[in-house]
Amino acid sequence: MTKPTETASQAYREIERFATADMLSSMLDGQKAAIDAVGKALPALEAAVEAAAARLADPDNRLVYVGAGTSGRVGVLDAVELYPTFGWPEHRCVHLLAGSDIATPEDREGAEDDEDAGRSAIDDVSCKTGDVVVGLAASGSTPYTLAAVEAAGARGALTIGIANNPGSPLLERANHAVLLETGPEVLAGSTRMAAGTSQKIAMNLFSTAVMMRLGKVYRGRMVDMKPTNRKLVQRAVDMLMQVAECDEAQAREALGKTGFHVKPAVLVVRGHAPEEAAALLARNGDDLHRALAAAG
Repeated sequence: MTKPTETASQAYREIERFATADMLSSMLDGQKAAIDAVGKALPALEAAVEAAAARLADPDNRLVYVGAGTSGRVGVLDAVELYPTFGWPEHRCVHLLAGSDIATPEDREGAEDDEDAGRSAIDDVSCKTGDVVVGLAASGSTPYTLAAVEAAGARGALTIGIANNPGSPLLERANHAVLLETGPEVLAGSTRMAAGTSQKIAMNLFSTAVMMRLGKVYRGRMVDMKPTNRKLVQRAVDMLMQVAECDEAQAREALGKTGFHVKPAVLVVRGHAPEEAAALLARNGDDLHRALAAAG
């Protein structure tokens, strides 16, 4: 049976002959469809976020992304942003891309059909009970991704399947199914378009919400971000000034005592020694809201 994501839309059957303005407008309509698809999937995303956050609250558990082609690269992109944005430990984030090369040269595209590689990848990273494995596949039937998700589930990991075709095997076999029903692409079969956009939006929402649930955000600010360049150093200073209601000199002094980590610096501004701030956060699950409440 033809999958919706592979079906040609009659409305765009000669899109290459459209005027450029109409061509662009048509493709934009496809991107809008991606947003609508994510909107319909919010209840499923909510359930996946709550389940994932509960597992990842344990510091021994990891977040694992699995995919091939565009879907795999969407997973990689989300994964690599978690450390600089939220301070998520790099050893707790794993991305498994079929072919193992983000550049994905043409001669490796066939890697998505390798079921054994999918199972081996899960074995190689010693996936375990407590880990959270997110499998992405526009078709919902990519052999590499399916095999990896099934192997992870057999090991007791929490599995989340994100796909764009209803009734697909990935959605049926994952613990949590997130259907992003984008339908036929404007450019038939080009799932880097609406399907890929919907997956990118869904992953932005999923990972950010999980990080919020894990205390990585305070008052809408990324208080666990890593200030790895001049711009981010200044952002940390500005953030601390706003959150702790202090001047720039106080902010820089507190950040200097905490390795430019905003979260404990808030407590330092409030009068705690750096060691006390660290201990207070540790006792309260690294959650600044709870730490401040406990500090009184």
